[in-house]
Amino acid sequence: MEKYVEILRERFGKDSLISLATVDETGMPWVRTVNALFVGDSFYTITYELSQKMRHIGMHPHAAICGEWFSGHVMCENLGHVKAERNAAIADTLRRAFASWYDNGHTNEEDPHTVILKMKLTDGILFSHGTRYDFTCNAG
Repeated sequence: MEKYVEILRERFGKDSLISLATVDETGMPWVRTVNALFVGDSFYTITYELSQKMRHIGMHPHAAICGEWFSGHVMCENLGHVKAERNAAIADTLRRAFASWYDNGHTNEEDPHTVILKMKLTDGILFSHGTRYDFTCNAG
């Protein structure tokens, strides 16, 4: 396993705040903070399908993320409803990671527009203990 993946798992393998930047139809950039979890080669969050960020992602699935001495690019994919059978494993993982706030009334799993957003890492720059890691991920 690549050293940067180990660091990403250690740093973001729990409920983490990251910034997610998208662009709208005019090319104007937008950024917001989201709760995310790094699993495998991707970051995941639970969001609302009709939100502005998801509208932007629908037009331009490439996005940028950053947090804790890390920045990178991702390819975003709407995995669909959080309660869809195909999402059972990752949804359970996200519920556990986000347990401190998940059931506070903000997340409505009964709403079909409550979806899982997968942000597959394509490249990035990571700093750890004085070392800079520049990396490109396998596109496959």
